[in-house]
Amino acid sequence: MKLRLGLVFSLICWGTLAHAAISPFTVSDIRLEGLQRVEPGTVFRNFPIATGDLITEYELTRATRELFGSGYFDDIELFRDGDVLVVKLRERPAVSLIRLDGNKVIKDEALIDGLKQSGLQEGEVFKRAALDRIQLDLQRLYVAQGRYGAGVETEVEELPGNRVALNIDINEGQVASIRHINVVGNEAFGDEDLTQLFELQLPGFWSFITDSDRYSREKLSGDLERLRSWYLDRGYINFAIDSTQVSISPDRQHVYITVNITEGEQFRIRDVDLAGSLAVPQNALEAELKIEPGAVFSRREMTETQERLQRVLGDGGYMFANVSPVPTVHEDDNTVSLRYFVEPGQRTYVRRILIKGNTTTADEVLRQQLTQMEAAIASAEKIEQSKQRLSRTGYFKNVDVETRPVPGTSDQVDVEYSIEEQPSGQFTAAVGFSQSAGIIFQLGVQQDNFFGTGKRVGFNFSNSDTLTEYSFNYTDPFYTVDGVSRGFDVFYRERDYDEDDVSSYTTDEYGAGVNFGYPINDYQRLSFGLGFESISLNTFGSTAQEVTDFIAEEGDDTYLDWVMKASWSDNHLNRGLFPTRGYSQSLSLEAAVPGSDLGYFKSLYRGEYYLPLNGTETWVVSAGGRLGYGDSFGDNNYPFFKNYYAGGLRTVRGFKNNSLGPRDSNDDAFGGNMLAVGSLELIFPTPFIDDNTSWRTLAFFDAGNVFTTDCLVESSDCTEGVELDQIRYAAGVGLSWLTPVGPLSISLAMPLNDKKDDETEVFQFSLGQSF
Repeated sequence: MKLRLGLVFSLICWGTLAHAAISPFTVSDIRLEGLQRVEPGTVFRNFPIATGDLITEYELTRATRELFGSGYFDDIELFRDGDVLVVKLRERPAVSLIRLDGNKVIKDEALIDGLKQSGLQEGEVFKRAALDRIQLDLQRLYVAQGRYGAGVETEVEELPGNRVALNIDINEGQVASIRHINVVGNEAFGDEDLTQLFELQLPGFWSFITDSDRYSREKLSGDLERLRSWYLDRGYINFAIDSTQVSISPDRQHVYITVNITEGEQFRIRDVDLAGSLAVPQNALEAELKIEPGAVFSRREMTETQERLQRVLGDGGYMFANVSPVPTVHEDDNTVSLRYFVEPGQRTYVRRILIKGNTTTADEVLRQQLTQMEAAIASAEKIEQSKQRLSRTGYFKNVDVETRPVPGTSDQVDVEYSIEEQPSGQFTAAVGFSQSAGIIFQLGVQQDNFFGTGKRVGFNFSNSDTLTEYSFNYTDPFYTVDGVSRGFDVFYRERDYDEDDVSSYTTDEYGAGVNFGYPINDYQRLSFGLGFESISLNTFGSTAQEVTDFIAEEGDDTYLDWVMKASWSDNHLNRGLFPTRGYSQSLSLEAAVPGSDLGYFKSLYRGEYYLPLNGTETWVVSAGGRLGYGDSFGDNNYPFFKNYYAGGLRTVRGFKNNSLGPRDSNDDAFGGNMLAVGSLELIFPTPFIDDNTSWRTLAFFDAGNVFTTDCLVESSDCTEGVELDQIRYAAGVGLSWLTPVGPLSISLAMPLNDKKDDETEVFQFSLGQSF
């Protein structure tokens, strides 16, 4: 086709010039005729003749050829009018309209962009070559997706005014499915073991969802690399993929794949050593050599050892250290000598630490979290540790770090932390509704990063059927430069437990306290606090006998207690909100000290663990639980209003808030002094949402209840001690969204072993707490 077009082009040029019979002359001017849409400047840029040039037939032929090459013209004629060169042009038609039909896999926008990049768009000059090229490109693209039956037809429709419409009709066809996968040459491993490594699979029950049976050239390339890695990680150094055949059925609907391999012999490790300039203590590097002589050679283990050695050198300040594993193969006994050559380079120092993206948080608040200092030796461990500390604050949606060499130096780097802030608290001024509290009026703020200062400040006034509260709390996490925190709080509360689905009584409470926190290391922290609280009990005619008996035994219904609080926390989570990796645990103790009206203690252990299932950490398994126990000192009674409760979003979903556990003589929930609840969750990507840092969807299984060691009053609905058959189970799905005013959580749960008198709720929600 190209040869024929070239021949026609040459004949047109020859015939035009022969007809014009132009003899050599000096051009005094150039006149263009026939232009409609093409700018004169475009013509002159592609026509290498200017006024003042002495031209011959040769120059005219060459100039005409270049002007044709611009692609804007169908015909060019040259004439001489005195000393004026007349260029008569017939423009190619303009593309007036592009119609696409039949494309679903490739969207219209992507196709229009592809046409534009190829030189075809509405309003531009039509170029047949560009249309032919994009037709072939589309055909190749569909074939690469396994759509061998796809077809692309193009039509050029002429319109008035030297215009055309381009009709592109696409038949995408179906992706060819895998009919057979055969590995030839394997002896050490069975066919099933090897084909299970492939992302491409034969049609199965879930194929209509996973599309694993749809052939794709890219998927096959990935499968072959996985096959290669499988053998190399099991000692088959000489493994080779000899050939790969992909054949298509005559109807182009099925694909047959055959992979021919040579396994070779399995090799084991003869010895492992280090060479080069070690720079750091040799025993620190040798501790990372986990490969033992006699073990099967593994490329993966060799690479992981290389990364561990580089990390040790990086922690010592050699950020640009190079560790090269050099395996020496001994074919005589099928062994490998593995040597790691160490080139530490120069010790690296941090010139400057840069922080980007903090529009609210003060720079000094961020730098308080950094363990890597400017002008200090660069440490890969401290740089990463600083990133983790920033992430665990809960102030930021994303934290990224980049280490860049300083131009013109070989021993300095700049460290740049890029952050994306997120809401770190709640600001509320609203009238709302909660399933457990009814109509709520609330005005307050709870900020973990108050005005970007890093300080935690909370003020709250709320009024609902169950609670009226005025409270204020303040914590400075960096009261000293060493990370000692100081905080205090004051509060006044009126609680109506009857409205909160608990026994019929109310309390009036007020108190205040101060606390200090001391860091043990980057993960662990101790906190101590001391305060007082005054609690007045109010009873009614319908109040349960357990409450009235407690008041009678204590001799009063108002209690002033001096309360000591202590806690220990160990936080290894990768993020403060919506973590995906790591674990966290804490132990807290609350006790009334001597001189108080009541004598009791209350302890609680919390733990949670997150294990990512994929590299992007969008699929995560998590497990968590809480164990609580409270009791009295000496002959005192344990105050029932300090009981634990279960049921609801934070304990066992699917059961009504606070409804589980022992019941009083009026058959109302009474709580217990022992708590045991746990949850197992599968976190998965939120459908149709790309940002998984602000959304969380999960499937869960909850179990737990509260128990008591003292029923206070003989009742058929109260049993002392832990009985396993009283543990309640529930399963369901949940959604949390980090809104600008705090996390919104919704769950749909189904109790699995509810009893006749249990109060259940399938749908539960809350604003201000996440799963």
